[in-house]
Amino acid sequence: MPLLLNAQSVSKAFGATPLFREISFTVNDGDRIGVIGPNGSGKSTLLRIFAGEEEPDAGEVTLRGGARLVYIEQESQFEPGVTVRGVVEAALRRAKAPHDEWETRLRATLGKAGFTDFGAEAASLSGGWKKRLAIAKGLVQAPDLLLLDEPTNHLDLAGIAWLEDLIRQAQFATVAISHDRYFLENFAREIAELSRAYPSGLLRAKGTYSDFLDAKQAFLASEAKRQESLENRVRVEQEWLRRGPKARATKAKARIDKAYELMDELADVSSRMKTATAGIDFTATDRQTKRLVEMEDVQYSVDGRKLFSGLNFPVVAGARVGIVGPNGSGKTTLLRLIAGELEPEAGTIQRANALKVTYFEQTRQLDGNQTLRRALAPDSDSVVVNGSVVHVASWAARFLFTGEQLNQPVERLSGGERARVLMARMMLQPADLLILDEPTNDLDIPTLEILEESLTDYPGAVLLVTHDRYLLDRVSSVVIGLDGQGGAASFADYAQWEAWMAEQEAARKAETAAKTETTRSQASSPAAPVKKKLGYLEAREWATIEERIAEAESVLKKRRQTLEDPAVVVDSVRLQAALAEMEEAQQAVDALYSRWAELEAKQG
Repeated sequence: MPLLLNAQSVSKAFGATPLFREISFTVNDGDRIGVIGPNGSGKSTLLRIFAGEEEPDAGEVTLRGGARLVYIEQESQFEPGVTVRGVVEAALRRAKAPHDEWETRLRATLGKAGFTDFGAEAASLSGGWKKRLAIAKGLVQAPDLLLLDEPTNHLDLAGIAWLEDLIRQAQFATVAISHDRYFLENFAREIAELSRAYPSGLLRAKGTYSDFLDAKQAFLASEAKRQESLENRVRVEQEWLRRGPKARATKAKARIDKAYELMDELADVSSRMKTATAGIDFTATDRQTKRLVEMEDVQYSVDGRKLFSGLNFPVVAGARVGIVGPNGSGKTTLLRLIAGELEPEAGTIQRANALKVTYFEQTRQLDGNQTLRRALAPDSDSVVVNGSVVHVASWAARFLFTGEQLNQPVERLSGGERARVLMARMMLQPADLLILDEPTNDLDIPTLEILEESLTDYPGAVLLVTHDRYLLDRVSSVVIGLDGQGGAASFADYAQWEAWMAEQEAARKAETAAKTETTRSQASSPAAPVKKKLGYLEAREWATIEERIAEAESVLKKRRQTLEDPAVVVDSVRLQAALAEMEEAQQAVDALYSRWAELEAKQG
């Protein structure tokens, strides 16, 4: 495949701390590359360098002439007052798209992304819909290369499935940073891990995420053998050096030089092979009570829209409950109800006496000006963990922070590092019930694996909202599923909820189709005698409305056929006119059906 992007010997450091050195990375047409790596390894910085948003300290990045690159950063923010349509139109303007193609491309892209209200204010959208809009904004520019930084953050499970399908069907190349292992497995055809553990700073392997894990294991096994061989050779050379060879002889001098080279090589391999993982270990209380929370016929609505009703569910000690549902279905609201931050509008929530709850919120915030030292230990230079006093430096090291970072402001930490700070705070609070709202955002894969083990071993109860399907499958023993239409039920696992959602959607479509068919059937039946409640003009209107509906539907059918004409499809001017005409015909049909319903109701 032709080369699209070529990065050679790229290096970047912040102050005296190098992020990466002499990284080389290529992207070809049609590539689908997943990028992983430990928090703080520089993944987001590398992507910004590819996008031209940031300059490398050394090295060069070249994009093929005429190719269009679109970069979608991790957090999606929009100016207040700008509509969904306005965001996409600004992107079309930036891409210098022909103006007569704007409406077609706008409607097609937003439609595929699931938007129906183009006039909605972008800044007021939920996190998941902001992410969809940011992706739509990128797609409408017709990129050759799409760069995505943690695209599954804030997307619900349906949104992630939509994104996976979109990338798999796309012609453009995609490079996506992600910690979502199912997403990586489903979309990527190649994985690249950025880590100081590798001699070049990068390990790439063709295939799925599972294939990459096999390749990584083989590489680490090879490095372990190499380390063992070096240790044996260095041991021999050190014994020889202790005997005090004469360095004046040419052969002896060469061997001495070689011995020191081997020592340096061993030191390099040993330092890279050292792996550190965050020490996440949640602490439960000594409570003996089994039933912690009891929900009976719980109902809650927002702005008149029912989120869920008739919800009955007990939370017992040791339970690990996953909560799933579309964006806006009420997952976070349910957590807040259980935590006691909200009261149900109907039903009851009974909590055990003196219940201790630790709540990890989705919109968690840290004071950016605060030092890491104070963020980890607010009151002194020590913390109390399980009854023992631990110095802040040791506590920081447990979460993979160095002593040099302790006096740095929190704002300099990566998203994943900030998440580890919040995890450290949570661990200082013994709890009967852990409530975690999207805890995986920004965490790297090794930290996620430790989190999974900690939650599995935790003796208290866990309530977990997450879009990470791998974490959900591994941790949860039961799933509460919300359908976004006011319904809720419990399931054995995520797959059962997904099947239930598919059944619900099929039932809704069948019901809509049945209502439409009934309406059309009634409209085409013989006209009923005009009742006295209709005035003279209305009676005349009623007598002819069926005929006018039939004529309007005939016009609509012809205009739809025009849109299927290949000659129209390839002509942007004719296509735009045909779209406008079809929309006008559809509105006419809808208006007639609406008027027909009004007149029928008037008859009694």
